[in-house]
Parts: sequence; C-alpha cells; structure tokens
Amino acid sequence: VCIAAAIAGLLVYMGDVTTYETIASARQKAGKAVMVIAKLDTATLKYDAVKNPNYLTFEAVDTLGDRMKVAYYYEKPYDMEKSERIVLKGKMENGVFEIKKKDGILVKCPSKYKDDMNAAKKNLEAEVR
Repeated sequence: VCIAAAIAGLLVYMGDVTTYETIASARQKAGKAVMVIAKLDTATLKYDAVKNPNYLTFEAVDTLGDRMKVAYYYEKPYDMEKSERIVLKGKMENGVFEIKKKDGILVKCPSKYKDDMNAAKKNLEAEVR
C-alpha cells in the first residue's frame, strides 16, 4: 500500500513538471506548458504602464537563433532589459508564447557578481604595501 501511494505521488508530481525546450519544440507542443531559455530582443519590448500595467510583449531569441513573440500578463519584471538570459514558463497559443502566471519570467542577472580582476589586483597591491 505504501509503495502504491509513493508511485501515485510521483505520477502526480511528474504531471506538473515542465521541461526546457527550444522555440521550435515549443511550437510543436502548442498548448502544453514548457520552459524556454532565451535572450530578450530589447528593440521589440512593448510595455505601457499607464495604458495596461499588466500586459507586456516582446520577442525572444533562443540559442539556435529562432524567434518568438511573447505575451506576459503581469507587470514588467525589474531590470528585465539588463538580463543576459530569461527563462520563460508558459504555453504556445496561436503562434504567441503566452505567460499567464506571475512567476512565468525568471530574469537571469548579468554577470555583476563576477570578480573584477583589475580591482582585485589593486586591492592586493594596496594590502602588500
């Protein structure tokens, strides 16, 4: 009975798991929840906080060079334009990748946390003196 309950629990959990896809494979899985890692095309970003603060559109480009239009139905994530990559969680609907959950865009920060080698060298030289 315990084993059957554990298997049932795993099956329920596996049903909610989304996979990382390319834009091409997300198009093939229209209507199914997927995650896509892409880069934001900042030139296509359209957001008007006065007209509708809960609607954002832009185009995303994956590592293979494929593009897709994205519609996000919440406010624009902070510093989205500065991100190196974004993780998009949503569904392809009628040729548009629609994100209808608040946590549907994860912004990957730029490498601001990497060490600046010149600054580290100067600090080391100052400590030696």
